[in-house]
Amino acid sequence: MQKGLLKLQLLFMALLVTVTIGAKVKLDRVEPAFWWVGMEDSNLQLLVYGENISELKPAVNYPGVTLERSVLVKSPNYLFLYLKLDKDVKPGSFDLNFTKKGKSVLKYSYQLFERAEGSAQREGYNTSDVMYLITPDRFANGDVANDNMPAMTEQANRQDPDGRHGGDISGIIQHLDYIADMGYTALWLNPVMENNMTSTSYHGYAITDFYKIDARYGTNDDYVKLAQVAREKGVKLIIDMILNHCGSEHWWMNDLPTDDWLNYQDGWKPTTHMRETNQDPYASEYDKKMHADGWFVESMPDLNQRNGLLADYLIYNSIWWVEYAHLSGIRMDTYPYPDKNFMAEWTRRVMQEYPNFSIVGEEWSVNPTIVAYWQKGKQNADGYQSWMPGVFDFPLQKALVDALNEDDSQWGKGLIKLYSTLANDFVYADPTQLVTFPDNHDMSRFYTQINEDLDLFKMGMAYIAVTRGIPQIYYGTEILMTNAGSDAHGVIRSDYPGGWAGDVVNAFTGKGLTEDQQEAQFFVKTLLNWRKETPVIHIGQLKHFAPAFTSGIYTLFRYDDEKVVMLLMNKNPEEKIVDLGPFKVEVLGDISSGVNVLTKEIVSLHKDGVLVPGRSFLLLEMSK
Repeated sequence: MQKGLLKLQLLFMALLVTVTIGAKVKLDRVEPAFWWVGMEDSNLQLLVYGENISELKPAVNYPGVTLERSVLVKSPNYLFLYLKLDKDVKPGSFDLNFTKKGKSVLKYSYQLFERAEGSAQREGYNTSDVMYLITPDRFANGDVANDNMPAMTEQANRQDPDGRHGGDISGIIQHLDYIADMGYTALWLNPVMENNMTSTSYHGYAITDFYKIDARYGTNDDYVKLAQVAREKGVKLIIDMILNHCGSEHWWMNDLPTDDWLNYQDGWKPTTHMRETNQDPYASEYDKKMHADGWFVESMPDLNQRNGLLADYLIYNSIWWVEYAHLSGIRMDTYPYPDKNFMAEWTRRVMQEYPNFSIVGEEWSVNPTIVAYWQKGKQNADGYQSWMPGVFDFPLQKALVDALNEDDSQWGKGLIKLYSTLANDFVYADPTQLVTFPDNHDMSRFYTQINEDLDLFKMGMAYIAVTRGIPQIYYGTEILMTNAGSDAHGVIRSDYPGGWAGDVVNAFTGKGLTEDQQEAQFFVKTLLNWRKETPVIHIGQLKHFAPAFTSGIYTLFRYDDEKVVMLLMNKNPEEKIVDLGPFKVEVLGDISSGVNVLTKEIVSLHKDGVLVPGRSFLLLEMSK
C-alpha cells in the first residue's frame, strides 16, 4: 500500500512539471490528479488548469470511462471535465487527450488505482476513542530542514507568537508512542494543507492549495505515512477541513474561474457571525446573506458553494483525502457558515462513500438547540435535513467551566449548571456522538479558565472522561499548559515543551516539569487508559442525580448489565458523606463495594453513605 502511494505521488509530480506545450497552451494542474475504481459515486469532476486550455478539445479513450461533458467558464485557463466511471472499470492509466483543429496538442496520463481493501467500510472514530488535538506547528520539530522553504512566503521565527515555529509531521510521527501511551486513540491535527500566506500562516485555516500538504510540515507522502504509522499504534487520524473559505494567496485568486466563485467577489464584506439566522423563523434574507456570504477576515475569501462547479470541486477533494490517506474522520471548520444546503449535500456524499465514517462539525454556540440543528436525524421545524453524525458540545464545555468556577450556594450556579445543561440532551438526535472537550485551539487553556486550580482540573477531566460523548483533549492540557495574562491565539497555541532541540523542559520525558504538571500528566494518563478499556463508558446508559441546592455534590452513573461506574463530585472545601439511598434504589441495588479507579483501593458502600474528599471526586467501578 505504502509503496504504491509513493509511486503515485512521484507520478503526480512528474506530470505537473513535464506537460508543457509551446508558448500558447500549457497544462499546470489536473485536480484530483488521480482517482480510484469501485467508488460508490460513479461520477468524477476534474479541474484542468493551464494557459488557454479552454481552446483545446478534451477526449478520453478507455474502457469503462466516458467523458460526459466539458464545461468552459469565463477564464480561458480552465476546463471542468465530468467523467463517468462504470462499476466494472479496471484500474489502469489512460490519456486525457487535448486536441486543436483535430490535431493532438498535449496529453495527460490519468491513473485509476485499486482501492485499499476494506476502504469503503472503514470505521471512523467512536465513543471508545479519545481525540488528541494538535496544532502541528507548535507540537514538535522533527525535521529542521523544512523550517524555511524557498517557495514559502513566511519563514520560521520561534520568537514570534504568531509566526512559524517549525513543528511538523515528522515531529508528530516521532512522538506517536507518547500519544498512544497517554491513552489517546484518535489524532486531530489543525489543518496541514498548504497555507502560503505572508503572515500568521501557522494555524492552517487559510488554505492556498487544497491538494497539497504545506511544505513546512512535510509532503503528501509524509501525511500518508503519519496515518499509517498512527494506525499501527492504534491511533486514528482525523483531518481538519475548511469549505467556507480559502486563503487570499490561494493559487486561483489571480485567475478566478467565474464571476461568482467567491461571495462578494468585488470586495470583501465581513460576516456578521449571526449563526442563528440558519434557524431563526423570522430571519430576514439580508441577515442570512450577511452571515453566510460575509468573510471572516480580508485574508480569507468566502467561497460560494452555490456555484455548482466549486461545490463539486470541494466534495471530490474531501473524498480524495479520505481515500488517499485512509483517514478515520473529518473535523469540519465553521460548519454553519457556508451555504447550508451545500453542507448537507457535502456530508451526504462523503457518508455515502464511507457509511461507517465519522464527521464532526464546529458550531460554536452555547445554545444546545442551535448546535442540535446540524446533527443527522434531527427533526427540524424548517424541514432542514443534515447528514452530519456529530457536533462539538460547546454548551457542555461552557457549563463545565462555569460549574467549576461558580459558587454553588447561589441558585442556578455551580454544579447545578452542569446537570441542567446535560439535561438538555433531549434536543439532540444522538447525544452519544457529541464531541466533548475542556478546551480547544480557539479558547483559553482549560487550566487558565479554572484559575489554575489543580483540584478543579482533575474534577473536570474526570467528568469529561465519564460523561456521554467522545472526548477531545488539546495538546498540553495534560501538563497544565496555561495562557494566563494573554488570550492571544499565538500564546494559547504555545510550543509543547520538549518538541524542540534544546528545550529546557521536556514533557515527553517529564524532565523539568513541575510537581503539579507531573501529577496532572500521570492523572490524565491513568484516567484515559482506564477509559479505553472500560466498555461501559463507551456504550453504557447514563443516569445522573441533580445537585441539591447549595450541596456542591453532583453524581453521575454509567451502567450496563454487568458494570456500574459512579462519579461523585464534591466542590465543598470539606469532605462529605454522600447518602447512597437513592442510588441503591435506581442503580446500585445490592452492590456493596467498588474499586477506586485511580488508587485501585476497595471502597465499601455502607448504607450510611460514602465519603468523598473535599474539592475532589470519587470515581468507582463496580460489578453487578
